Amino acid sequence: MGQDLPHPERAEIRIEAVLAALADPMRLHMVRELARLDTGVACGSIDLPISKSTRTHHLRILREAGVVRIRPEGTSRITTLRRDDLNALFPGLLDGVLAAPR
Repeated sequence: MGQDLPHPERAEIRIEAVLAALADPMRLHMVRELARLDTGVACGSIDLPISKSTRTHHLRILREAGVVRIRPEGTSRITTLRRDDLNALFPGLLDGVLAAPR
């Protein structure tokens, strides 16, 4: 489990992929939790009513869109929100999405 996962470089992040990733209610919930915690978390530490395989699928979509970064740490994978990259590319988008009514 110690291998690095592929992530898009900042210049490769596309608004269409970010918006599609954030359009799913479960992924949006995950992003809101990551923003609230403001630190990297082990992928299983956010309480979600979904199976491990579904969680993995949602995290893959977020990672491939450039919304999160996932890095190995020991036997865990730590997920962080790519706030700096998203704010640099799409100023105000993340704050607007996070502030939107649930």
